[in-house]
Amino acid sequence: MTDVSISDAGKHLTLTIGGNSHRFHAIWLRDNAADAETRSPGNGQRLIALRDIDPYTRITKAKVSSGSLLVKFSPEDKTVAYDLGWLLDNSYDRPSMTEPGWLDPGKETWTAQLNDQVPSADFEAVRRGASVKRGWLASLARYGFAKLTGGPVENLALMQVVDLFGYVRETNYGRHFEVRTEVNPTNLAFTGLGLQAHTDNPYRDPVPTVQVLYCLESSAAGGENMVVDGFAAALRLKGENPDWFRVLSRYCARFEYAGEKGVVLRSRKPMIELAPDGELIAVRFNNRSAAAINDVPFEEMELYYQAYRRLGEIIDDPAMEVTFRLEPGECFIVDNTRVLHARKAYSGTGTRWLQGCYADKDGLLSTLAALQADLPEAAE
Repeated sequence: MTDVSISDAGKHLTLTIGGNSHRFHAIWLRDNAADAETRSPGNGQRLIALRDIDPYTRITKAKVSSGSLLVKFSPEDKTVAYDLGWLLDNSYDRPSMTEPGWLDPGKETWTAQLNDQVPSADFEAVRRGASVKRGWLASLARYGFAKLTGGPVENLALMQVVDLFGYVRETNYGRHFEVRTEVNPTNLAFTGLGLQAHTDNPYRDPVPTVQVLYCLESSAAGGENMVVDGFAAALRLKGENPDWFRVLSRYCARFEYAGEKGVVLRSRKPMIELAPDGELIAVRFNNRSAAAINDVPFEEMELYYQAYRRLGEIIDDPAMEVTFRLEPGECFIVDNTRVLHARKAYSGTGTRWLQGCYADKDGLLSTLAALQADLPEAAE
């Protein structure tokens, strides 16, 4: 049963479908009209600004017909059709999220239990098959990381991986960087030391949102890669002590990198970042790049350090980590705003050569959305 009624002298209407009611304001409906005079048929972009819509726009008539809601507006005397499915997908008349730390339902947290089902796909299958690529990118978006196997063992093969979904983000390290032992390294990542799980480059604003690490040689003992779900760690911290979660999300940490001539990178961001409505959107954790924290009030600093220490302990907990060894031609991709990565120490004998680069999620999510639009029957 579908019904529609107009209320408040035309300021809003109520659409009832299957017993569920959804209210929409007249100004919102007019602003989101999809007719050819309001939006470009070619690209969907708006052709008018809000200033072009009368602030006293009202609904004078509304009815449901053939899967659409027909709405007539005054003072324009204009009738616009809205797809019912689109209206339900974009309904804003729902309970608001009030609990800090809520997650987008498209994201799934994980712990070491994911070791038995690491999201992975074959490079050639992803390159040649749109449905395989769609599934692989959907897993990457859901879990925040994924592997590729069976790739070419050749210099700069990682660029072919980025080409699958987006564009390289160049930094002071160049379009890519080498990860192998160096004499007098500019960064601890270029030694055989083990590294605590961390997000990369927290000293940048904006931070690179995707990282690719591609293996070309792997005969040295050790050096296994580990990943930790920063969202799962943050929510575990919150479950143990909400005040710890509060201080790490309320106050900014500071990060800095000045490891090479002519480069001084600094940022000021919280370790746990929330959107204004409380959604958990990012985690930054990198002890090597942490600068002096001076944005926390004296009265909260002791609590802040308790929370900082405990978050590190949770991240270090083997129960939180997924571990795998990369072989030549394999790589993994991480959402650098969510998933921390680490490396176990490796020996000085044999060889270990990885290449890395950065990209951004806008390209990845755009590619995924386009594939889901082209393959709606397979969309999650």
